[in-house]
Amino acid sequence: MMPSSREKLGLALGLTGVLLFGGTLPATRVAVVAFDPVFLSAFRAMIAGCCGGALLLILRRPPPPKTAWPTFFFAGLCTIVGFPVFMALAMANVPASHGGVVLGILPLATAAAAAVVAHERPSLGFWLASVAGASIVLVFMIEQSGASTIQLGDIFLLGTVASGGFGYALSGRLSMNRPGWEGISWQVVFFLPLTIAGTLTLWPPSLPALSSPPWLGLAYVSFVSMFLAFFVFNAGMALAGVARVGQLMLLQPFVVVALSLPVNGERFDPTTVLFAAAVVAAVIVGQRMQVTRR
Repeated sequence: MMPSSREKLGLALGLTGVLLFGGTLPATRVAVVAFDPVFLSAFRAMIAGCCGGALLLILRRPPPPKTAWPTFFFAGLCTIVGFPVFMALAMANVPASHGGVVLGILPLATAAAAAVVAHERPSLGFWLASVAGASIVLVFMIEQSGASTIQLGDIFLLGTVASGGFGYALSGRLSMNRPGWEGISWQVVFFLPLTIAGTLTLWPPSLPALSSPPWLGLAYVSFVSMFLAFFVFNAGMALAGVARVGQLMLLQPFVVVALSLPVNGERFDPTTVLFAAAVVAAVIVGQRMQVTRR
């Protein structure tokens, strides 16, 4: 079944979000060279929270109804706490390109979470396409890393996947009733007291003496990864569905791998192109499969 114009716009916005999110791992890898992973996670969320709060005040947006607060809390627990903390810990242990490949299973996690929290029912064909795409990504991970056992960084990456899957699904659910930018803004604002306390408690004495690359990495994960990218991605999920837009995240590993070469100086393997083509094929097939939304 061909997607409607509404779904096409949602997919375009979702793809833009994927490209923006693709810079998160390389930027985090640059930042954790100088910043403690937990401090980095609190600092970036505090910056995003200040931006979100300022935007909500300027536009005079009323607080969400109390009935929606639990959803905002659990969404923020995933996107503001779990996802960045696990990611920062992972990037302190494994290369960005390795992490990007492991995150290739994020669309499958998002689709599973959407079935639980967003009342979506992907068809069997959609699941098969997602499993095929995730399997290709996992083969790519093993091919590139040569690891026969799960590393500590991989455990943190699996935590990132779980947090991201439920965070995206819950954010998509919130975006059904309000603009995507407002959903993420309230999430970062709700957790602002916690992130301010964490930032001040963990503030290192040597912070002003750092060179510019870690600061640039911090700026990216704060303003883009945790704030602006959610604007377009949440809007995409609201238009085209959580599972369908979430499947576009299958392309993110190859965005990460491509960026890890100039940003992190990591090795780029030509076989990545072949794996990317296979994943794109799986995504195209999946986009044509039915996803029932209730």
